[in-house]
Amino acid sequence: MRTNRPHSPPRWATTLLRCWADPATREEVEGDLLELYSDWLTTAGKRRADWRYSLNALKLVRPLTQSNITDYPSPFFLNASMIRNYFTIAWRNLIRNKAFSGINILGLALGMTCSILILLWVQDERSIDAFHANGSQLYQVYERQEYDGTVEANYFTQGLLADELKQVIPEVQRASSLDDINAIAFEAGNRIYKLNGTFAGADFFQMFSYPLLQGTPATALNRPGSIAISRRMAGQFFGSADEAIGKSIRYQNKEELQVTAVFENIPANSSQQFDFLRPWVDFVKLNPWAKNWGNTNPLTFVQLRPGTDPVKVEAKIKDFVYRYRAKNPGSRTELALQPYAEKYLHATFKNGRIDGGRIEYVRLFSLVALFILLIACVNFMNLATARSTKRAKEVGVRKVVGALRSALIGQFVGEALLITSLAIILAVALAWLLLPGFNTLTGKQLNLPIGEPRFWALLLGLLLLTGFLSGSYPALFLSSLSPSRVLKGGLSVNAGAAFFRKGLVVFQFSLSIMLIVGMIVMYRQTSYIQTKNLGYNRENLLYIPIEGDLTAKYELLKSEATKLPGVLSVSQMRESPTQIGHHINDVGWAGKDPTLVTSFANTAVGYDFVKTMKLHLSEGRDFDRSFGTDSLGYLINETALARIGYKDPVGKPLSWGQRKGTIVGVLKDFHFTTMHQAIEPLIIRLDGNRQWGTVLVRTEAGKTSEVLAGLEALCRDLNPKFPFSYQFSDQEYDKLYRSERIVSQLASYFALLAIVISCLGLFGLSTFTAEQRTKEIGVRKVLGASVASVVALLSTDFLKLVVIALLIASPISWFVMNQWLGGFVYRIDVEWWMLAVAGVMAICIAFLTISFQSIKAALMNPVNSLRSE
Repeated sequence: MRTNRPHSPPRWATTLLRCWADPATREEVEGDLLELYSDWLTTAGKRRADWRYSLNALKLVRPLTQSNITDYPSPFFLNASMIRNYFTIAWRNLIRNKAFSGINILGLALGMTCSILILLWVQDERSIDAFHANGSQLYQVYERQEYDGTVEANYFTQGLLADELKQVIPEVQRASSLDDINAIAFEAGNRIYKLNGTFAGADFFQMFSYPLLQGTPATALNRPGSIAISRRMAGQFFGSADEAIGKSIRYQNKEELQVTAVFENIPANSSQQFDFLRPWVDFVKLNPWAKNWGNTNPLTFVQLRPGTDPVKVEAKIKDFVYRYRAKNPGSRTELALQPYAEKYLHATFKNGRIDGGRIEYVRLFSLVALFILLIACVNFMNLATARSTKRAKEVGVRKVVGALRSALIGQFVGEALLITSLAIILAVALAWLLLPGFNTLTGKQLNLPIGEPRFWALLLGLLLLTGFLSGSYPALFLSSLSPSRVLKGGLSVNAGAAFFRKGLVVFQFSLSIMLIVGMIVMYRQTSYIQTKNLGYNRENLLYIPIEGDLTAKYELLKSEATKLPGVLSVSQMRESPTQIGHHINDVGWAGKDPTLVTSFANTAVGYDFVKTMKLHLSEGRDFDRSFGTDSLGYLINETALARIGYKDPVGKPLSWGQRKGTIVGVLKDFHFTTMHQAIEPLIIRLDGNRQWGTVLVRTEAGKTSEVLAGLEALCRDLNPKFPFSYQFSDQEYDKLYRSERIVSQLASYFALLAIVISCLGLFGLSTFTAEQRTKEIGVRKVLGASVASVVALLSTDFLKLVVIALLIASPISWFVMNQWLGGFVYRIDVEWWMLAVAGVMAICIAFLTISFQSIKAALMNPVNSLRSE
């Protein structure tokens, strides 16, 4: 039996159309096709109608539709007229919404200012030592030592190593040693100045790109008794580089040196900073210990021949030192190479291998710059999507009149680029204003390189990155709105968009809280370093270099200085207390395992050392003139005693090489290196006849000025050829942690900036929310709601997001900061209260930001808000 069912188009074609057609126009297109199908049934019959319907449905599948569009001219979204149109509309929107525009521009500008400053700093850090023409062939030799179950490494090498490497290893084209000498007094005519410099090998100027103004690279340092000086030093003593060449200059009031070369002042982006260079042959002559292959201290640099594989050279020099000295049972020494250009950023060792250094700070702040830029972009995205209801009708109308989605995306991205362009202009101005303070903080001399195309390329890249990043989601979201939906009665943002917007707020505050935790932890660690008991009192302790006539008149200086009002005690030391870097492993004691090799830090001091340093003795006594045997006595620290193993150490035998003596006292451990290193075993011998070193002066609190005046007069009288110079112990200690202090301060500023940018966005969102809920608030107030309940209503949703951000940021912050603290042997712990303080700070700041708009909305007269109903 046949039935008269209404004809319908092929179901598969309809399904295909519904799945693949453009969702924005699908309903209208399907309705039009059905009308055509009905007409085709009447005029052409069912078979032809089915065929035509299927064919047209296939054509409307999106990939096929796009290919057909090429038959028609369409406005490409980067068309010049379209771009002009986008910016015209964007400018009108910007003017109409001044508050939101201001928040967006200010937020982006602050983020980009921060990024510009950090990028300048990162660029400067990465440029250090990158200017040498032979940079790809320059390497520094470092020494890896294995003993007592540990592997350590450092840059100290043998004094004859550079020359031997050049002679023995064919791949080494050039080589040079270096050994710094600080604050040396020079005299020429009636001019006396103290300058810093170094000894260097004859190849130095041929290896490194320091231009010579006078002299030649091959002959500048190849003659004993010569000196190469900087343009600045030449100007100080002789007026100019031309006048300086060939002239004589007096060194430490005991040597006449002839100027054989004048080099250009060392650029700021060089890790080597010096005003003069002396030939290495003079260093070896003045320091006979440098000829011993068992002693290390100088630095060694090599230049490999072009095309040389450094790995093969490293294999050749691995056991190089054993060509000149015997192997010691229980220990092993190897040489290795590090590219010179990498040393500045990678100068930390772990288990004998290069492991980090300043590169960690470069990475950290690059990440911080990205975080802050992301926070600023999130602000823009959040505010733009929140205001989508106000742009929805515009999108609907544009689509109805034929605008393609690509054109709408171009429009909204164009708006983002316009706002970003205004923000970047403001950012450059802010960076220019803040740069002097930033330079003071970082100790650099950074400038905005406005004359360099690379800087403008960087700004363009920052503009495009920020503009597309911040404008991408709003553009995609707004352009996807269905015209039939928005024109039927407005748009209520769907759950997905609202969830995404809340997610952005959580992301933004998570980054801010992480930065706040970083700020707290770094501040606490820096404070810990500054206030930690070092085992000696670094307050009211000053150092005077032993030089010139003071070398022979030290006892007279000490005798006269102790008579000065305010001077408590005087002693001397081979180096300053925070620079004990010499190590020995030929220390012997009774019962020592002959196969055991232990490295001891060591120094030489004068009488009254313990008293002047205010060290603490756990056993025994200080060196004392009344004991004639103290010239062979030793002081050791508790770590050394633990390594030696004596039960009653005082009076027990101890030897240092061929010097056999006894232990006179055991010092409680004190810090003589940085907090990055554990306290090492230390052995101290008495040597009151040092030819160089430091006079230690302990002063009475509050009498520093009086003491300095007295010491200056005394030194001028005893050592007239040398300008009086001194340094305070606490200032020298602060220099050890300059990087950490800078990082802590920068982290504080960046955390503050991040929270300000986040709050700008939160302020904008709360303003928008208050506007959207004006009528609801009016109704609630009419029904008796209090101001407090309205404020709570508007604030709770935002505060929940901040709490979620805290929960996400806490474990990440804990992990990251523990990684950073891992670089310190002596460190604080990341405690729960630090995370809590960061969270409370974020919540309080967020609440204060939101409450302004909440209270304003709650105090509004409900009559005004309901009048439009």
